[in-house]
Amino acid sequence: MFPDLDTFITIPWCKNTGRILLEPTYKGKPVAAHPRTVARLQLDRLKDMGYSLLSAHEHEFYVADKNTLEPFILGQNIRSTIRNYKDPELVHQLLTDLPQADIDVETYESEHDPGQLEITYTPSFGVKSADTAHTFRTSVKEIASQHGYIASFMTKPWAHSTRSACHFNHSLWDINGENNLMMDNKNPDSLSDVARHWLAGILAHAPAVSLLMAPTINCLKAFEPSSTSINPVNATWGFDNRTTALRVKVGDTGAYIENRICSGGANPYLTLAATVAAGIDGIQNQMEPPPHVNGNAYDPDNIPTKTPILPSNMKTALENLSNDNIICEALGDEFVKCFVAHKLHELCMENEAKAKGDTDWERNLFFEYL
Repeated sequence: MFPDLDTFITIPWCKNTGRILLEPTYKGKPVAAHPRTVARLQLDRLKDMGYSLLSAHEHEFYVADKNTLEPFILGQNIRSTIRNYKDPELVHQLLTDLPQADIDVETYESEHDPGQLEITYTPSFGVKSADTAHTFRTSVKEIASQHGYIASFMTKPWAHSTRSACHFNHSLWDINGENNLMMDNKNPDSLSDVARHWLAGILAHAPAVSLLMAPTINCLKAFEPSSTSINPVNATWGFDNRTTALRVKVGDTGAYIENRICSGGANPYLTLAATVAAGIDGIQNQMEPPPHVNGNAYDPDNIPTKTPILPSNMKTALENLSNDNIICEALGDEFVKCFVAHKLHELCMENEAKAKGDTDWERNLFFEYL
């Protein structure tokens, strides 16, 4: 194991304890299948092209009593400030301790469903973005445990629950991180050519990279069309459009993309790696995106013809990934083999659960550990 000394932090909720991230090595070389290694390699490819990535993950998660699994906030009233005061000691510790763990919190709010919260923090360049996401999730779970709760980033803990997403907000900058390269006011939509190529690459590979951004059977269910959700279901994009897979935001000084495909149960290193691998292909081949969607992307009349659908089951998602040679080559054969084997095992677990009539197997497997 090789320590990355730049990741050292102290843990304020655990006395006399520090934390440092490690990367596995084998015979002196990085393990090619390790998610952090995969992410760093994609960022190195991006750097060689003259770009850097500024990004942050936007986490939603559930908090429930660790014994009964009853949500710690009941009822549905999104962003109600009264709901924020349900357990002030928990909220206070989260907002006090997370910044001490190098997580610069921006917002805290209650989300749509009972017990569902969202916390956002400032973005970072490079792999530090994924490091922060990993630290955030682990920290929230440990702090919640001290208060008698389980904090879960499982995407859909209950059949009718709202999806917990992990939107990946990102933008391309120059190597020195001084100039946002996604905006060009000379173009009608204010997007630069490189931003359009990047968008097009992600959309072109969306059916394949969806499995890396929503990596469990439970995650993929969120892509099933629903009249009550705002989850993406197809490879679309739009300006400030919450129904599309990629939501583009343009401001006075720059632009960025909110990748809404990413689910709460995703590995942040892999969401970053998959986004970059797909975006690079778009730039290298100067792809052009389809027309942006102005209205509801769930309405077939509003989307371009032949728009790819995001896979909502593991079998289709695996086929899409395995058939995308560009993404598989970028991520590496060793990683793809390990990842696919793991997902095939998950399929076997699903089949065994169905045979037994076990309808709780997903929650039993994922709720505590994701």
